Amino acid sequence: MTTPRLYGRRGIVTGAASGIGAATTRRLRADGAEVLTSDLTGDIDLLLDVTDPDSARRLVEQAVARWGGLDFVVPCAGISAFCPIEGHDEAYFERVLAVNVTAVFRLLREAIGPLKRSPAGRIVTIGSIASAFGDAGLVAYATSKHAVLGMTRALAGELGAAGITANCVMPGAIDTPMTAPAFTTMPEYRVHWENKAALGRLGQPEDIADVIAFLISDDARFITGQGLLVDGGAMTRM
Repeated sequence: MTTPRLYGRRGIVTGAASGIGAATTRRLRADGAEVLTSDLTGDIDLLLDVTDPDSARRLVEQAVARWGGLDFVVPCAGISAFCPIEGHDEAYFERVLAVNVTAVFRLLREAIGPLKRSPAGRIVTIGSIASAFGDAGLVAYATSKHAVLGMTRALAGELGAAGITANCVMPGAIDTPMTAPAFTTMPEYRVHWENKAALGRLGQPEDIADVIAFLISDDARFITGQGLLVDGGAMTRM
């Protein structure tokens, strides 16, 4: 019988109640990993708000107490909404940065010690095509996702000597609860992204989860500091 490729790996996934976080949790567990999950609601291990300054410590402490170590961290919690710059609410801008950037920084900072003790430490962040490109009405989101990519690349350089890899998955238009309101209220927006993708469809959360599982596995042991576009070829077409 073949041993699952992530058997014995232990890690944290935030934003795990739905969308990419939920699909990632399912995939990692199917591959044999132990996963500690968190979100604001849902059937997960820890109910918490990632913007709470104490949440990162609680997550890492519980993971280490449960398993004695930590091998990977996947911060999937994130928010986005359409908001043009003219009249942009500053509180909303700060909220996006708090969830998408500051909470990621805090969790990774807290996890570095245990990850250094792992024989295969992995950081996989969730960026976006907005990490490399821009789109009208998404100034807060694009700012946050550019920051996540930069943070990931900086950590790859800083932590490589400890054997830790750090990569950023950059999804295109994915059919999730976060994107559903926009696709429902603006059907033309959905059609635009379906037509823009070379593969002719929106992505599904499982499309991203599979890439995350690969980056955590030994198959990706020499990949670090990368921003991987997973967009069905959307950004290859003007």
